[in-house]
Amino acid sequence: MNPPAPIRIDVWSDYVCPFCYLELPPIRRLQEQYQGQVEVVWRAFELRPDPKPTLDPDGEYLHTTWNRSVYPMAAERGMTLKLPPVQPRSRLAFEAVAHAREQGRFDAMHEALFRAFFEDGRDIGDVAVLADIGAESGVERQGLLEALESGRHTAAVHADQQLAHSLGVAGVPIMVFRPAGAGWEQAFGVRGAAPYETMESALRQVLGESAG
Repeated sequence: MNPPAPIRIDVWSDYVCPFCYLELPPIRRLQEQYQGQVEVVWRAFELRPDPKPTLDPDGEYLHTTWNRSVYPMAAERGMTLKLPPVQPRSRLAFEAVAHAREQGRFDAMHEALFRAFFEDGRDIGDVAVLADIGAESGVERQGLLEALESGRHTAAVHADQQLAHSLGVAGVPIMVFRPAGAGWEQAFGVRGAAPYETMESALRQVLGESAG
C-alpha cells in the first residue's frame, strides 16, 4: 500500500463558476509535478442555492465579468470558454459527481461537467443532461438517475457547504492547504483562480513546514 500524500488540498468550487474551471489546469499540473506528495479533494459549494435567484445569462453583470476577466484569463491559460446561455442551479451536478466518485469516475465526470457547461452550454441542472454526461464519463446511467431521484448524496453536498461556511468560506474557488492528518487550524487558503506559481509556492511552504 502506498503511503498517504503528505499534503492535502481541499478545493471548494462550483460548476457554474468560470474561475473554478480556470483553476483546474493549475491544480492538475500541481498533481502531476508533485505526484504522490499531494492529495486533492474537491468539495461542493453552491453559489446560488435555492431559493437564492440565479443570474440572468443575458444580464450586464455576467457580460461585464466575462469580457473583463473570464475571456482574458481563458486566453492566457489556453482554454476556450463561452458564456453559457443558461444559469442553472448546481446542486444536482454535485450529487451526480458524488455518485461518480463512488464508481471511481470522479475525475472524468468532474471535468466533463465543467466542459459541458462552459464549452458546450449544456444545462447541468437538468437530470437528463446529467445522466448523459455521466454516461459519457463512464458512469452507469440508470444507477445515476436512481441516485439523483432518491437524493442519496444530498446530505453529503450540504455537509460540504456547511463545512465551508464554518471555515469562513464565502466564495470560490478556494484551495485550502494543510499537512495530511492536520486539523483545520493548521490550514490556509489560496483564493481565486490563482496561477500555478502561486499554488506551487503554497505547496512548497506546507511541505517545508511539514518536514520541519
